Amino acid sequence: MTQYVTLEDAKHQPFWRRPVALLFLMALAMPIAFNTWSALLNNFVIEVAAFDGSDIGLLHTVREIPGFLAVGVIAIILFVREQVLGLVSLVLLGVATALTAWFPSMGGILTITMLSSIGFHYYETVNQSLQLQWLKIEDAPRMIGWLMAAGSAATLVAYLAIMGLWETLSLSYNIVYLIGGGVTAVLALVALVAYPQFEAPTPQIKKMVLRKRYWLYYALQFMSGARRQIFVVFAGFMMVERFGFDVHEITMLYLINLIANMIFAPLMGRAVGFFGERRTLSFEYIGLIMVFLAYGGVYYLGWGVVVAATLYVLDHMFFALALALKTYFQKIADPADIAPTAAVAFTINHIAAVFLPVGLGLLWLVSPAAVFFLAAGMALVSLLLSLMIPRHPVPGNETILSNPLPAPAE
Repeated sequence: MTQYVTLEDAKHQPFWRRPVALLFLMALAMPIAFNTWSALLNNFVIEVAAFDGSDIGLLHTVREIPGFLAVGVIAIILFVREQVLGLVSLVLLGVATALTAWFPSMGGILTITMLSSIGFHYYETVNQSLQLQWLKIEDAPRMIGWLMAAGSAATLVAYLAIMGLWETLSLSYNIVYLIGGGVTAVLALVALVAYPQFEAPTPQIKKMVLRKRYWLYYALQFMSGARRQIFVVFAGFMMVERFGFDVHEITMLYLINLIANMIFAPLMGRAVGFFGERRTLSFEYIGLIMVFLAYGGVYYLGWGVVVAATLYVLDHMFFALALALKTYFQKIADPADIAPTAAVAFTINHIAAVFLPVGLGLLWLVSPAAVFFLAAGMALVSLLLSLMIPRHPVPGNETILSNPLPAPAE
């Protein structure tokens, strides 16, 4: 029989059955499947299906369609609790990842990618909502930083296994995908059974919410989604296509990213709490402008693999500061808006993701450097938008243009 527990009563549960423990379990489970898929993807599609830049762009466009449709979460939570939806989505991600190598054709890869993407994006939408509902505002930056570090630690184990055993045991794509996806699916099923259903103090609005006072948050989400696509789709592809990275070499690069994330993510969470969202996001976007311009230099100036790999790690680290966008919204939001706005924001974040990968895939065939210069321009727009965040955002003081006096929710 399902047990329902309020957040206040959850404090009396054993530590491992509290909401924060569930958030950590989910933070550990999701990256195992997703990052196993990511680590092998470029080599898998090039070696098995002979993908080029246009094909990889199409694949990522298909992968992002469920993100664009994340607003559908609002309709689902009319009938399914957020916690249940998140864990079921995690099971779907794990199972679809496990079966990836069973479909080595273009059509098969696109289909299984769509299924895993539905699991990933619906899980991420719900997970962001639960984090902001279950974590106190004063604790959120620090705890989200630790959740990111936990995810990196789980992925680190997976990457070490791939890197150490890929050549030693002559592993196949099928075996690695089965194990990585299977572990995630099992952990999600355990979480479904082992945890009570947690009740946040504020019931969530179960319809689409668009508020004028959230406009800056929406704009930053849109630019974040557009800019991130270039990193996700093309930065790793460049390492394989231009420098001929093998599976264990690209995994080593991911490994360095993970170690850096484990060390710096908690520090970044503390930095957001200390410096505020405006300064933190501005620092992130300035760093990304320089990184993307330098990516272009890899092509125009002929910089080598060491420079490209260093930029890849820096790129990944700067993106980790995006947790400040979550805490900015938490500070300005009506508590009842968190779930529907998480879904709306995820859709906004993925608007550009539906058309950018395939369009930029065609541009990549003409000039890879131009793709990265375009990303630098996007980071500049994000920087200008971030400067409109007030030092102390609260409802009624969402931007520097707002009336600083508290205002009721619309």
